[in-house]
Amino acid sequence: MTIRHLKIFTTVADEGSMSMAAKKMHISQPSVSQAVSELEKYYGVKLFERLSQKIYLTKEGELMLSFSRHILDSFHQMEEAIGQAKKKTSLRIGCSVSVGTCLINDILDEAEERMPDCEIRVVVANSSAIEKAVLCNEVDLGIVEGIIESKDLTTTPVCRDELVVVCGKNHPLAGEKRVTLEKLRGQNYISRESGSTERNQIERIFEEYGLQLNKTFYSTNTEAIKNAVIRGRGIAVFSKRVIEKECDEGIMVILPIEGITVTRNIHMVIHKNKYVSEGIRMIKEILSGFQS
Repeated sequence: MTIRHLKIFTTVADEGSMSMAAKKMHISQPSVSQAVSELEKYYGVKLFERLSQKIYLTKEGELMLSFSRHILDSFHQMEEAIGQAKKKTSLRIGCSVSVGTCLINDILDEAEERMPDCEIRVVVANSSAIEKAVLCNEVDLGIVEGIIESKDLTTTPVCRDELVVVCGKNHPLAGEKRVTLEKLRGQNYISRESGSTERNQIERIFEEYGLQLNKTFYSTNTEAIKNAVIRGRGIAVFSKRVIEKECDEGIMVILPIEGITVTRNIHMVIHKNKYVSEGIRMIKEILSGFQS
């Protein structure tokens, strides 16, 4: 028994004639007769009485008709709802803290202009958390910087980013034109959560050189770290994009580390088996305009 059987049965009941039902549904009369016979055989009942070339619903036919109308109405509502849902697209974007601070709103502005009916949700966390979210399909795509660990993700470069060491304007090192790694030894250091630290190339360099810093302040919040640096609590590592405003205002200073420049790629990442929807293609096109 299929929806087609119910549609034919209901049309026959409404038209009171197999031939009229066939004409209305643009199918052959034998097809109508066969569908009704298949229903009767399936349920083991007579649905119509055929008297003097006219057909009448039996008691079982009337019961079937009441359910059939309800089922067909529900089916019609489902098709309409699915059709409407198909028109309303959605997209889940995960981005690292640096991207969430500096780039995501420009991306969203263009995305909302291009696809105004697309519901976009954004999650901002450290790169390792976003990588896990992409792997678990908790977000459709990620925009992160640094090292991508999983081989199950495909990456598309977006733009370059530079990591810098910074301090407050009144810090003893603020006036230095060049700073050696040795001068950083023993400095108070304001650090981020471990998931970010593992991907921080400058911190890896510190470890390779055996540079010991005094980790006195720990926070997962970018603004908390900025404020601590500005108030002279210690040095920190930031994306250059994130602290441009504070440096322009003169309340934060970039410390040029002698012989060391650390740049990294910001990537768009998706799972290698992910279906590339219209929304993902749109974000990829938008991000291509950020390449530098």
